[in-house]
Amino acid sequence: MLGAIAGDVIGSVHEGAGTKVKEFPLFTAASTFTDDSVLTVAVADCLVNGGDYADCFHRYFHAYPDAGFGLGFARWAMTRAREPYNSFGNGSAMRVSPVGYAFNTLEETIEEARCSAAVSHDHPEGIRGAQAVAAAVFLARTGHDKPLIRAELEQRFGYDLRRRLSEIRPRYRFDVSCQGSVPESIIAFLESEDYEDAVRNAISLGGDADTMACIAGAIAEAYYGGVPPAVAEETRGRLDRPLCQVVERFESCYGTPL
Repeated sequence: MLGAIAGDVIGSVHEGAGTKVKEFPLFTAASTFTDDSVLTVAVADCLVNGGDYADCFHRYFHAYPDAGFGLGFARWAMTRAREPYNSFGNGSAMRVSPVGYAFNTLEETIEEARCSAAVSHDHPEGIRGAQAVAAAVFLARTGHDKPLIRAELEQRFGYDLRRRLSEIRPRYRFDVSCQGSVPESIIAFLESEDYEDAVRNAISLGGDADTMACIAGAIAEAYYGGVPPAVAEETRGRLDRPLCQVVERFESCYGTPL
């Protein structure tokens, strides 16, 4: 899950900037975790310690209210609502990566991804986005190659993953929907050479940079066998102690990619 958090931190300074290049400093003084990291940790917390996803999301929102949450989620969490709000935003997909480590089969992973999404993002596209990302992480960490990952995701979720970044980048714009950002984030991973390249690919599309880098980084960590040590160290240094403690507990429970 640290790969997702690192992608978020790296992408945070590119949010809304429309970055269309891959050459940029990985970290700056302003690089910070956002709601993507906070809710990724919340999912990990639920998986390690049990509990209800909605309750956990509410608790983390109130602990980090200034992390940059979307308006719909903020309204839902602020009032501790129990009913989902039919969202197809990519918030369901940005937080789901820990699910890809916590189960032994793809079917279990996909079902738990649905559960993690549906408490807020119960629109079919919100659920599909979360399931696709969790499935990609599961397949990557269990040793499947990129052609199989692409084929499995296309067959199960109907995404067009045959496009090239060079085709997508010129016309791509900021899009916070699952259907408009999850496939592109997966393609950023599929075209990558290593973890860092996946994150740079995602940011270079000029869209919802922190979330797309979070998603691509999550899959890349699982596929490439971890996060580069320098990136991991820098990322951990940007987290507060409560978030770090959950990350450490999750890693001790579920280990690192196979």
